[in-house]
Amino acid sequence: MTDRNPQTEANKRWQQNNKERAKYLSNRSRARSFIRNQAELDDLEELKQLISERESNLKG
Repeated sequence: MTDRNPQTEANKRWQQNNKERAKYLSNRSRARSFIRNQAELDDLEELKQLISERESNLKG
């Protein structure tokens, strides 16, 4: 017999119904975790450049 947590079940339903948003949130979380915990100086320099380019593209 397995006990199912109603909140866990609700989370699973939300993820199934919001796949794109769930993917976005997961990717954002992984990126932040990488920057905080694993990135080295050269990684951070490259990311700064990529961020600058992305900002320029979004601003038009």
